[in-house]
Formats: sequence, structure tokens, C-alpha cells
Amino acid sequence: MRRVVEPVVRGAALSAAAMTVVTLRWSALHWGATTEETREKLPGDEILRDPGLVATRAITVEAPPEAVWPWVVQLGAGRGGFYSYDRLENLAGCQVDSAETVVEAWQHLEPGDLVHLHPKVALSVASVDPGRSLVLHAAPAMAAGSSADASSGVPAAAAPYDFTWAFVLRRHPHLATRLIVRERFDYLHAWSFLLVEPLCAASSVMSREMLRGIRDRAERASRFQ
Repeated sequence: MRRVVEPVVRGAALSAAAMTVVTLRWSALHWGATTEETREKLPGDEILRDPGLVATRAITVEAPPEAVWPWVVQLGAGRGGFYSYDRLENLAGCQVDSAETVVEAWQHLEPGDLVHLHPKVALSVASVDPGRSLVLHAAPAMAAGSSADASSGVPAAAAPYDFTWAFVLRRHPHLATRLIVRERFDYLHAWSFLLVEPLCAASSVMSREMLRGIRDRAERASRFQ
């Protein structure tokens, strides 16, 4: 009897562990987002037609979109930062200092402008619809590397993935905003997922704090207007 029961118990335990991992992964990739938000088409989705991984996260901000947008548009190293864990980011040399105020000099972006994640890593503005959406695109040669062109800040080495990062603002009832953030990764090699999966695990932690940071700043600023 024992010989029969033990394999069944081990199988059940392994199945439960696998289900837990899958559930935790899903939660990390879709923190705060509704099922509809994870499935709907957002600005920037057209850039990568068949991504290997998509993460959609969201938060409700008790402030109108016009009060949330200034915090979104000034994202970036050397700009408003990422409103997340600055100390952790700076351990990686990102040189960010998350702003506590809206800075006019950082309020204007055009397609083709660079938004830096790190002094040697930049994303290009793919599209910007003020007050509604901002889409950043990391072409492969811009996504990673140890050296950069001095004039552009673009790294010389290529990452094994292409990437888009979209910020979408939706007007919500009672003067609130629904802020949706989507990451899409296009695997350029069969082994790309080995790098992207742990990257997304870290991103889930940082993104949650970023969304909360934007929410807190926008709500605080709104109360004093």
C-alpha cells in the first residue's frame, strides 16, 4: 500500500508546487490589472507583433489624468527618476533620484527622444499622446551593454530581446485615473527567456513600487491644488 501511496503523494505535492509557481508568476505579471486590461490592445502593442512575454500592471489614482501625466512624462534617469527603490537602482549604477515635484524642464517629450534607465542604457520614445499615453521602445542595440556611444548614450552591445514599455492613462469615475503599464518582450533567441524571466521577476517588484510612487505623488499634489 505504501508503495502505491507515496508516488501519489509526491505527484500531488509536485503538482501543487507547480500550480503555486504558475499562480505567483501570473500575479506578478498582472499586479493590479483587471482581466479586461490584461487582454485589451494598448498603444505600443503594434510594435512587437508576437512577444514572448507580456506584463500588464495597473493602479487607480485618486486624481485626474492631467494631475498624473506630469509624473509619468518626467520618468527617467537624469530626469524625475522612477519613484521606486532608488537605493537598489543606484547599486546598479542607474544614478536616479526620484523627484518629489513636477519639473517643467522634464515635461516635454517627442518621438525619437531618449529616456535613460541607466547612463549607458536608453529607451527611445516611440509615441507620446500627452495626458493619455507614452510608449518607450528599446531596439535590440539599445537594451543592454557595457559600452555606449558617447554622443547618443546608446550601448554598443545588443540584448537578446526587443522591448516596449507603455504607460496608458484612462479617466476613471469620480475624477480618478486608471494608470496601466505594459511591458512586452520579443525573444530574439531560443534562450532569451532565461534572461527575461528573472528580469521580469525583478521588474514586478520595482513596477509595483513605481505605480504606488506615481499614485502617492499625484494624489498628494492634487490635494494641494
